[in-house]
Amino acid sequence: MSPRISSPSTEQVISHVRDLIARGHLRTGDRLPPERHLVTQLGVSRPTVRGALRALAAMGVVEARHGSGTYIPGGPPKLDSQGLSFLAALHGFTRDQMFEARRVLEVSAAGLAAERATGNDLAAIAEEVASLFATMDDPELFLVHDMQFHRAVSAACRNPILASLIEMVSTLFFEHRRPTAARATDRNLRDAADMHRRIYLAIRGRHAEQARSLMVDHLRQAAMHHAEEAREASHALTTRSTANGRRRRGVGA
Repeated sequence: MSPRISSPSTEQVISHVRDLIARGHLRTGDRLPPERHLVTQLGVSRPTVRGALRALAAMGVVEARHGSGTYIPGGPPKLDSQGLSFLAALHGFTRDQMFEARRVLEVSAAGLAAERATGNDLAAIAEEVASLFATMDDPELFLVHDMQFHRAVSAACRNPILASLIEMVSTLFFEHRRPTAARATDRNLRDAADMHRRIYLAIRGRHAEQARSLMVDHLRQAAMHHAEEAREASHALTTRSTANGRRRRGVGA
C-alpha cells in the first residue's frame, strides 16, 4: 500500500474555506462554491479540491449532501479547535494524552447514546459503519468516516456541550493522525471497522454498559494502530534521509 500524503495544495483549499467562514462569507446552511469554481479560483486540481473537502468534512467544517453540494452544517455548536492546536504545538501534546482525553469524553458519550439515541441518530451511525467497510481500500477516506462515526455517536448522546468538546478534541486528533493515515494496514482497518460495528450494535440494542466497554477497547486498539503508523512514518523518513545523505556524498551511486 503506497502512502498518500496530504499536499500543500490541499492545505491551500482548506485555508481558503476557513478564511471564507472567518470573514463571514460562509455561514451555517450556506452552500460552498462548486468544485469547478474552487479549481479555477485556486489553480488546483479537482482531486485536490475533493480531498480538501473530505478533510474539512471530517473536521466538522462542511458536510456533503448527495446531489446538492457541500454545505456549512448546523447541529451542535462547533468549538474552535485552533486554540487547542496552538497549545498542542506549544506544549507538545502526546498521542497518549489525546487518547486519554478521548476516553474520558467518548466512553460516557457512547453510554448516553445507547440510552438516548433516536431513530435518525441510529441511521446516521449505521451509515458511517457501512461507509467504513466500503472504504477499507482507501485509508485516508476511511479515517474521514471513522471521525464521522464518532461525531454521530456524540450527537446521539443528546448533550450539545459534551458533543462540542468531543468535536474539538477529535478535530485535533484528526489533524494529528491524517499525515500517517495512509500507512494503516489492511488488518488494522478491518479490525477498526468491526469494532465500530460492535459499538453501533450495542447502542442500537440499548446496552449502555456494553457500549462504554467497547468504546474503551476501541480507543485502546486505535492508539496501538496509530503508534504503528507513526513508527512506520518515522522509519520511512529516516530511510529517505539516509539515502539522500549517501547520494550527496556520492556513496552507492
